Amino acid sequence: MFLADLAILVLAGFVGFAVISKVPNTLHTPLMSGTNAIHGIVLLGGVLVLGSGVDDLGSQLLALVAIIFGTINVVGGFLVTDRMLGMFKRKPEPARKDAEK
Repeated sequence: MFLADLAILVLAGFVGFAVISKVPNTLHTPLMSGTNAIHGIVLLGGVLVLGSGVDDLGSQLLALVAIIFGTINVVGGFLVTDRMLGMFKRKPEPARKDAEK
């Protein structure tokens, strides 16, 4: 069973890479907000699993890994989105010397 699960994980990784690499730049921000929402759900699920008192060490480790990777992705997504939105802000115009006289 483990080998089949590992094969599905590896294939999902390849399919995900193939799909994401073909996304045009204009769709990057909507896709990033969607992945932020998905990883927020992953983060919440990991916290719920750890908080439910599950005694299985494998489940606890998997939940911890999900929390770590989900947090990294959510924070990184918000930083990238903030940087992209900052590109659309108007820059303050420098003060003209003619106005001082």
